[in-house]
Amino acid sequence: MELDFKGRVAIVTGAGGGLGRQHALALARRGAKVLVNDLGGAVDGSGGSVTAAQAVVDEIRAAGGEALANGASVTDFAAVQAMVQQAVDAWGRVDILVNNAGILRDKSFAKMDMADFALVVQVHLMGAAYCCKAVWPHMVAQNYGRIVMTTSSTGLYGNFGQANYGAAKLAQVGLMQTLAIEGAKYGIHVNALAPTAATRMTESLFPQQLLDALQPEAVVPAMLVLAHESAPTRTILCAGGGSFEAAHITLTPGIHLGLGADVPEQLAARLAEVTDRTGEQVPASGAAQGAIEVEKTMAARA
Repeated sequence: MELDFKGRVAIVTGAGGGLGRQHALALARRGAKVLVNDLGGAVDGSGGSVTAAQAVVDEIRAAGGEALANGASVTDFAAVQAMVQQAVDAWGRVDILVNNAGILRDKSFAKMDMADFALVVQVHLMGAAYCCKAVWPHMVAQNYGRIVMTTSSTGLYGNFGQANYGAAKLAQVGLMQTLAIEGAKYGIHVNALAPTAATRMTESLFPQQLLDALQPEAVVPAMLVLAHESAPTRTILCAGGGSFEAAHITLTPGIHLGLGADVPEQLAARLAEVTDRTGEQVPASGAAQGAIEVEKTMAARA
């Protein structure tokens, strides 16, 4: 089955270069009308110009596609709402949102300025939330939507010097989990992509030989799968260099210890049983985790 996007309208944030540009070009190549958003700032979020977004739009149009440029900062909710309205005014709907915009302010936590922590969270988390909020009523009304969050291996597993980035990236997974549940009855599927790619944001982190192997184009297939009408929902796909994996937040079977005074000591002594991953599962929701614990509690009292 060819992944076709004819008749679909997509918004890709941070699409003036790197991974976002590849996302926008790929969607357009497969028939989508694409609103290319990019603040046009530096990697650390400073500055801004619509030039980067316009260059990608020109590229799409030169290849026979339809595209519009937008220079909104995803941290400005009013500007984000206007961005979504721009797409709706031009094309009548919004089917796909790819939350790709991001910045880096890397430092070890000991040396990190809290303003840099807050700004990274603002761009990655609040930016994604603002974009989701702005497209949500349109997707609900048309009973269809595909939202792709961009998480990161740093959020899922940690990396030195990226406490702010990691916190913001895993937060996007938390946002995905709930939006997927709330969007299910409206045909809105919400997923997350964890890319490993050579972009402006990673060029200082990897040696050149590795950068050459990690071209952004190699991540795009995972985005297309998550943005397509056949997409799953509540899935975290990892992609890099042509390899693809899925990440899961799992729950071990655990043990029931009750409410005795010595439970802290019992838990410490039996922690290996609690963390044993044999028979682990992925709960359908946070409430499902609670239900599992209630079930164990009631079984122990029976």
